[in-house]
Amino acid sequence: MSRIGKLPIGIPGGVVVKMEGNTVTVQGPKGSLTKELHPSIHLAVEDGQILVTRSGDEPADRSLHGLTRSLVANMVQGVTDGFSKGLELVGVGYRAAKQGNKLVLTVGKSHPVELTPSEGIEIEVPAPTKILVKGMDKEKVGAFAAIVRTQREPEPYKGKGIKYENEVIRRKVGKTGGKKGAKK
Repeated sequence: MSRIGKLPIGIPGGVVVKMEGNTVTVQGPKGSLTKELHPSIHLAVEDGQILVTRSGDEPADRSLHGLTRSLVANMVQGVTDGFSKGLELVGVGYRAAKQGNKLVLTVGKSHPVELTPSEGIEIEVPAPTKILVKGMDKEKVGAFAAIVRTQREPEPYKGKGIKYENEVIRRKVGKTGGKKGAKK
């Protein structure tokens, strides 16, 4: 039995879970999320909890058991609290600004980079070097944060670039400048 899959998912107040065949819909204070699940995984709502079970003991079913439970738990958390991902800009002249719904990045390219988030994603720029990506779908929040990060990934020598809030950049030592092995 999957250690993660067998854990029940608590349903907070104000959250409604509906299941129609393989499709699960979770509605809450922040909105509604729908996901189609694999047919070998079954959901049941009992005593204010969601229980995830699998039909067989095949390797594919076992691997989908914990995954499905995590996806449904993320849906429940998304419609109640939401998700956010923080990004930091490191480098001289690197800055971010919000113009309407667009995120405008100045990250050392010949032009400012404009990014438009998909539906359900909010962007906040509390400081010129900080970006917050918020939304109720964890997958969309992470995907948009990754798109922002790819505009200028952090480099290992000076650490310049766009990095996640808690990301640690492994630094490398640069060239020493000495003339090792030079003939006299």
